[in-house]
Amino acid sequence: MPQYEKILLKNMETSGYTGSLADYEHAGGYQALRKVLGKIAPAEVTELVKKSGLRGRGGAGFPTGVKWGFLPKEYQGPKYLCCNADESEPGTFKDRQLMERDPHQMLEGILIACYAIGAETAYIYIRGEFALGARIVERALTEARAAGYIGRNILGTGVTIEIWLHRGAGAYICGEETALLESVEGKRGLPRVKPPFPATHGLYNKPTVVNNVETLANLPYIITRGPEWFASIGSPPKSTGTRIFCVSGHVKLPGNYEVPMGMTFRELIYEHAGGMRSDKPLKAIIPGGASAAFFTEQHLDVKMDFESVAQAGSMLGSGGVTVMEEGTNMVWAALKLMEFFNHESCGKCSPCREGSPWLVQTMRRIVAKRGRMEDLETLTDLCKNIAGRTVCAFGDAEVAPIMSTLLHWRHEYEELIREAEVTHPKELAMAAVRH
Repeated sequence: MPQYEKILLKNMETSGYTGSLADYEHAGGYQALRKVLGKIAPAEVTELVKKSGLRGRGGAGFPTGVKWGFLPKEYQGPKYLCCNADESEPGTFKDRQLMERDPHQMLEGILIACYAIGAETAYIYIRGEFALGARIVERALTEARAAGYIGRNILGTGVTIEIWLHRGAGAYICGEETALLESVEGKRGLPRVKPPFPATHGLYNKPTVVNNVETLANLPYIITRGPEWFASIGSPPKSTGTRIFCVSGHVKLPGNYEVPMGMTFRELIYEHAGGMRSDKPLKAIIPGGASAAFFTEQHLDVKMDFESVAQAGSMLGSGGVTVMEEGTNMVWAALKLMEFFNHESCGKCSPCREGSPWLVQTMRRIVAKRGRMEDLETLTDLCKNIAGRTVCAFGDAEVAPIMSTLLHWRHEYEELIREAEVTHPKELAMAAVRH
């Protein structure tokens, strides 16, 4: 296994490291903040992040520095930064570890980002279920404020930045940036129609940047070690740096693995995660959280970077890699994910609101061996009429498990339907007449 340097998990793997302010400072923490405040122009900080090639680690993978650059240059009013710590994608648990084990690197990243975009107020929107993480982050905020890193006249530079923790209520849709903004404002978490975009009309209708926890945590290291160093890691020029992949499912060593972008799924699963749990052959991989299309064993040598995964027909997404062994019923697996999405649909758009229950109902009937061959056409038509027709990307996300399992394992759907024709012939005949 080739050697490589960890960035975000390095501190917490050091013996005795607690994540306290003292430990973080001893490991070099807040030196990046001291390096930029009042010494490097905000626009120059943005340029450094652009040069590093850092892309969003929350799902979309949009270039971070470019996103900051969308804020209006001449605007003189308040600007905001929102740290998306809602991490609600099934199979994803990296941001939770970063907040619970080393919260100050996230806070330093928030401060650097605020300085770069000219924001004096930042909000950490943390998932409601992360009660422990919320307490740890609150304690870290108290430590940083007492040390003069947060508040007015930070380190005597005249810069003012306040950071506030905002706990959500556990809604998946609030991981979408505009729904998150609505929730912070005290409204129901529903995605906004775009345009306008948050860069010009975000929180309280002011210019706003929304970045994910892992994205922000990389900033101190980019500043201290230079953008060229970060850009040399991974799969330059478009997928740079390391990425924390959350490996779960039928593997011997599930957990978070920070590896350079561009490593193959084969190496991650078999060399890092210990291989298949029961030594059965691998059957399926979800490469980027529940909203990513399934891969098969034929995709094991696909590189884990944004471009390679997209070319193979899925997305890197949140970095949640779920592994399934031979013997897993893929129709059942798609149903479980569809039930989750149906439960979490906000109901704003009619394709999701009406289509999700219909998909679940049809899938349940097939799994219960009461399906009809026409159901496969119904599923396909429903998915096509949901994808790309909703205000946010939720519609595309919820149909990905069904469309990809129909693509790769259509025979499993057909086998369940053929069994239904044997076990429930009269019932199916009556249903066909009604249909």
